[in-house]
Amino acid sequence: MTLSVWFAIALLLAFAVPASADVAVPQLTGRVVDQTGTLSSGDIAALSQKLRDFEARKGSQIAVLIVPTTQPETIEQYSIRVADAWKIGRKKIDDGAILVVAKNDRHLRIEVGYGLEGALTDVTARRIIDEIITPKFRSGDFGGGITDGVERMMRVIDGEPLPVPSPTVNFGSLDDLAPLFIVTLFASVSVGGFFRAVLGRLLGSFVTGGIIAALTWFILGSFALAAALGALGFIIGFVADLFSVITPGTGRSRGGPWSSGSSSGGWSSGSSSSSDSGSFSGGGGSFGGGGASGSW
Repeated sequence: MTLSVWFAIALLLAFAVPASADVAVPQLTGRVVDQTGTLSSGDIAALSQKLRDFEARKGSQIAVLIVPTTQPETIEQYSIRVADAWKIGRKKIDDGAILVVAKNDRHLRIEVGYGLEGALTDVTARRIIDEIITPKFRSGDFGGGITDGVERMMRVIDGEPLPVPSPTVNFGSLDDLAPLFIVTLFASVSVGGFFRAVLGRLLGSFVTGGIIAALTWFILGSFALAAALGALGFIIGFVADLFSVITPGTGRSRGGPWSSGSSSGGWSSGSSSSSDSGSFSGGGGSFGGGGASGSW
């Protein structure tokens, strides 16, 4: 066959063989995402707690991702995609960092947000990889290498002056909010009755809602939640008095919406458990490719 024929065949084969698809960025389900089963559940829980405590104290977010491979991308290309998707760190402060490990490729990288590049420099990140993480990886101690590496990252970030973290509360599900609604209901109907008796229905309900909002803001530090519960307290108190006018004291419940008897309705708090996966999310931080990579 002529050269042109061989070239045509090669060109057809090149288009016939599909290129390998990029590895998908996994969903951010917690501070530690292990897609390889390398870490035990105890390791993940202990490391997640350390990272949670660090964020509460310092404000900065650190996440760990372990994947089998990043091929056909380099770990640098894959890590910046992870950073763009997860947005670890606070918005406009950009104080996030991600430790990415590609176990089968034997590569790892520390991706650093803009706001930490002054402390967790490329040189410092490379030393953490070379001196702390990879020696343990070579001996098969992946849990120890990751934990020790993350702890060193936290110590380095501790030396960076960052804004004090704002008091926030994360609620993983509606079950977490149910106790707050129950307390608001109780305070609006019973405690709020005193203010309505002294100040009148409208002003008393308004004062009750204001007190509920102020206490919510002071204890939980959430303006949105304080406004919502304050408004709810005002409405419940105002409507509750209307019900007392419509159904004057009979000494027993009418079985209506405000019945204090047992019910299987939506106000039951039930039991729930809040996990790291249900409450953690990136804060909107940005990354520009700072950090370092290594192998073992």
